[in-house]
Amino acid sequence: MHHDDQPVNPPTALSPERGSEINQVVGRITRWATGRGDIVGLLLVGSCVGNTAQPDSDVDVVLLTTDESLYLREDGWAGELGLGELIRTQSWGPITERRFATASGLEVELGIGSPTWAKTDPVDPGTHRVVTDGARVLYDPAGVLAELLAAC
Repeated sequence: MHHDDQPVNPPTALSPERGSEINQVVGRITRWATGRGDIVGLLLVGSCVGNTAQPDSDVDVVLLTTDESLYLREDGWAGELGLGELIRTQSWGPITERRFATASGLEVELGIGSPTWAKTDPVDPGTHRVVTDGARVLYDPAGVLAELLAAC
């Protein structure tokens, strides 16, 4: 088969509606975090950072807190954020993934971890990979994430 006869790939552009929903979710999470004393950092990572999001992309946020158990034992906070239904909880070492699906099908993954995830002396290889794949600081009251990004 000649390469011009390959099937056409489906559109990879994000619909304006989905783009808007992603921005709303990120905005809600950021505003909510700024009112909580235990949250030391919020970092948007993955495809939503550079403009590489696909229609099926999820929203990936790393949430660093001094009280991890609060976000792991109950989901009232997720209800406050309108994140929808919890579809998965998985531990990745220093980060515990809580994945939610909104009514429209947008998946929102919050990686809950302690501030040590952002340590720079040395930077953890896994953390380094996440950051260098694309990261945008959403909330960083003490400059912990700015220091991490500078170190990467």
